[in-house]
Amino acid sequence: MQRILLAVAVPLGAGVLVAGCGSSDKKDTTAAQAPKNTKTAAKSASPAAGGKTSNLTLSADPSGALKFTVKQLKANAGTVTLTMTNPSDVPHAIAVEGNGVDKDGQIVSPGSTSTVTVKLKPGNYEFYCPVPAHKAAGMKGKLVVS
Repeated sequence: MQRILLAVAVPLGAGVLVAGCGSSDKKDTTAAQAPKNTKTAAKSASPAAGGKTSNLTLSADPSGALKFTVKQLKANAGTVTLTMTNPSDVPHAIAVEGNGVDKDGQIVSPGSTSTVTVKLKPGNYEFYCPVPAHKAAGMKGKLVVS
């Protein structure tokens, strides 16, 4: 029986403490605004804490031509991820090169995706397909990072 009384006494004490803390208009206003500010802060602080991130998508030409469906992409400086879908009947991949960066994604079969993630500074880069002869045939584009 003492346990039951003790359990009842703790919530009542906590309730009184919470009521006592929430009685100030200043604290009530802050508490009412905190969820809004917390959400805003989480959205804007998250990229700043880990640097800016850009997630870009593109596709190999579905007809099988050695080209992408876009010729230019834009991204923010920081971590950039390019994800290329391959709807064609030819294996393809995505790669990024320029300003000391040279990284290739995995060559994928038709119906799959190739992804490459790189940290980029402002400048111009080239995205291309690293499958032999594809870049030379025109499967490339410009990536502008600001």
